[in-house]
Amino acid sequence: MSDERDTRHGAHAADNGDGTAEVNRPSGKRSARRTRSGSSSSVETGAIATIDRSSNKANKSAGKATREGTGNPFKRLMKFLREVIAELRKVIWPSRKQMVTYTSVVLVFVTFMVAFIWGLDLAFIKGVDWLFG
Repeated sequence: MSDERDTRHGAHAADNGDGTAEVNRPSGKRSARRTRSGSSSSVETGAIATIDRSSNKANKSAGKATREGTGNPFKRLMKFLREVIAELRKVIWPSRKQMVTYTSVVLVFVTFMVAFIWGLDLAFIKGVDWLFG
């Protein structure tokens, strides 16, 4: 039985010679095969690729011309609110116990930092008072 997950994303099985296949895991590095191919917007000259900016501007202006008006602002607001509600439904909300734990950790940390900075401030006041006193 072969494991299809290991060979999906570019990892290839290497034959060990004894009929078993060793799976080469992807390294995360870009392979030499994945180089940028030449397109109409870039002209390759030696090792330097230049971009044809005039064709990019023409493509952008054509997209703006075909775009329709902005529409009713109330419809856009309602669409925005529907999308916000849909995204909030996807949120995994913490339980009450988690919220109490997180809140207490934050309050303890803030209390500690306030006491620490107050102590440094008091030490500097005493030091300056002693030095220039």
